[in-house]
Amino acid sequence: MTTLLDAELYPREEIGDLYRLRWQAELYLRSLKVVLQMDHLRCKTPQRVRNEFWMHLLGYNPIRQMMATAALEAEICPWQISFKGALQTVCQFLPLLGSCMPLAAGCQALLTCIATHAVADRPDRYEPRLVKRRPKPYKHLREPRANYKKLIQ
Repeated sequence: MTTLLDAELYPREEIGDLYRLRWQAELYLRSLKVVLQMDHLRCKTPQRVRNEFWMHLLGYNPIRQMMATAALEAEICPWQISFKGALQTVCQFLPLLGSCMPLAAGCQALLTCIATHAVADRPDRYEPRLVKRRPKPYKHLREPRANYKKLIQ
């Protein structure tokens, strides 16, 4: 559905291409929110929330940079590499990079492994916009746990 009604000015193929680009943007946001657990910011003050947001981006951008480099070397598109797979690979490689192999060889091996985490190209799939996580039937802990333990006894 669209409000762009002039078929000559807005061909349906271009609108379809824009929708596919939007889908990629949604996948990138999902990587931030779900994979990096940024869907719920835990800090209370505005300054700390800003710091938490920037820390997530500080972790997100190097992973995306490594994915882009790995894709360039493997001659594939960066969006064909799984963000979660790349993140897990980096986490597994970090202890090894400085210890048992030369740094250049370790970095090259890391990029090669990141490029193996391919995802299927599914541009026209439909995903319902529903929340899977259900709220728990318990009230939130608003005071120190010790205060609640005293009430129970």
